[in-house]
Amino acid sequence: MYLPLRAPPVVRRHGLRRDVLDGGVSVRPPLPRPHRDDVLIAVAGLLGGLAQWRLGLPTAFSGGGRPPALCLAPLVAMCAAELLRRIAQPWALWVATAALAVDLALGSLLATLLMFGDVVYAAVLYGPSSTARRVPGVGVLLTAAGTATALLVQGVPEALTAGLLGGLVWAGPAFTGVVVRDHRDRAVAERLRAEQTALLAEMDRVQAVTAERARMARELHDVVANHLSAIAIHATAAQSLDDRAATGQALAVIRENSVQGLAEMRRLIGLLRGSEGEEEPSAAPTLDGLDALVEHARRHGAAGGVSFALRDERPGGPLPAPVELAAYRIIQEALTNALKHAAPGEVSVRLDAAGGGPLTVTVTSPYQGRPSPRAPGSGAGLIGMRERVGLLGGSFSAGPVTGRDGRTVWEVRAVLPVHGGPAAQGGGNSNSRGRKGA
Repeated sequence: MYLPLRAPPVVRRHGLRRDVLDGGVSVRPPLPRPHRDDVLIAVAGLLGGLAQWRLGLPTAFSGGGRPPALCLAPLVAMCAAELLRRIAQPWALWVATAALAVDLALGSLLATLLMFGDVVYAAVLYGPSSTARRVPGVGVLLTAAGTATALLVQGVPEALTAGLLGGLVWAGPAFTGVVVRDHRDRAVAERLRAEQTALLAEMDRVQAVTAERARMARELHDVVANHLSAIAIHATAAQSLDDRAATGQALAVIRENSVQGLAEMRRLIGLLRGSEGEEEPSAAPTLDGLDALVEHARRHGAAGGVSFALRDERPGGPLPAPVELAAYRIIQEALTNALKHAAPGEVSVRLDAAGGGPLTVTVTSPYQGRPSPRAPGSGAGLIGMRERVGLLGGSFSAGPVTGRDGRTVWEVRAVLPVHGGPAAQGGGNSNSRGRKGA
């Protein structure tokens, strides 16, 4: 049994014509509607042409009498081209050219000539770039050809009339359209360039805000978190001990760290309120304060059986301020983590910059081999250390390693370039292993 063939269904939805072919859907957009101004121009041209024909006003090509009724046909065609002047170039120009040729052959109406010039102008302004390039040259050639033909056939007055007519209805509107289109394209390019500039400025602003927030987070963590960690450790010890003297000593340490943390917080708040685009705080710590930092950690770790040793093997001489600040903060965070997580034993801090090369910071602490309780927000210390090293283009690692005596130790190692490090993040190689710091 054979079924009759049927045309594919046509579905119209939201003004679109959808043809379903072989299980697929092809969408054909409807023809755009003429612009309101184009409709007004076409109506005005049609009424003007009808008035000229009705009143019998002659033109240079009508022989001095009333134009024939057949001149109304190219007039209507020219009005149709006016309706398509924005939405169907260069087809509107082809229709207008054919209508003009017929109009000139029949006697011509002034309204038809004027509308043809407007269609030429619109073809250059709204048409494809290829049409805009060709129309002025073609207009010059046709004007020259018409003038030369009239000069050879009819004489000088007719030749001048033909040249003037060609300049008015083709060459003049074409070059005017070129000028207007050039200004319009320049305005569009300038607007796009301004939008791109604004977008890039916004991206720079967001990146600057993000970088500043990250720097503030690192600074707050480094200068306040270690004091808070010491407070938490000694508060726990004070709660678990019944010895009045030990409790009093723990409370004294808590008060000391509270005062120091409050002073650091006030310093940061003052810098945030009064700094004028400084890259780092003006009172940033340096490696000259390592002795006091290690002594501070030694006092807090004595009760837990943790000792601290500092080995500074640098050849001497100041280092760039960003390098000294990064090294100081890395050691500060590593000592804080050792107080919280290390097993009883010696914590070693070693600095080396042999041969004028990069500064190597190594902090090793006894590894207890079992995970310690993780506080909320733990891991920010390693993130901050990794970011500081990355900003300088160095390398960072943290995790358990086998020491020279065969025992496992926790090692924090950072290599900080002294010269030629990038000023922005992303230049370094960083990784971490195992346990995370606070």
